[in-house]
Amino acid sequence: MAKQASARHILVKTQEECEALKQQIEGGTAFADLAKEHSQCPSGKSGGDLGSFGPGRMVAEFDAVVFSAPVNEVQGPVKTQFGYHLLEVTSRTD
Repeated sequence: MAKQASARHILVKTQEECEALKQQIEGGTAFADLAKEHSQCPSGKSGGDLGSFGPGRMVAEFDAVVFSAPVNEVQGPVKTQFGYHLLEVTSRTD
């Protein structure tokens, strides 16, 4: 069975906004609520949920975090060509 991960993310334009949102999450604000309100990605409507995917399906910077970071721990800011992401791996099979 190939590696699979499920993740959710929030995409914003600036590193500052990304860091401010991360502080709100650490302060107890729900990730999904912030995704719905702030994410520039269509996935924001579903709380930032990207579903399940294998390596190589996402941009390299994203993949590197998703397949190495601890599960259920918010990571970021992660810079890609799209902007700055907060991302959280919700499950992963190695």
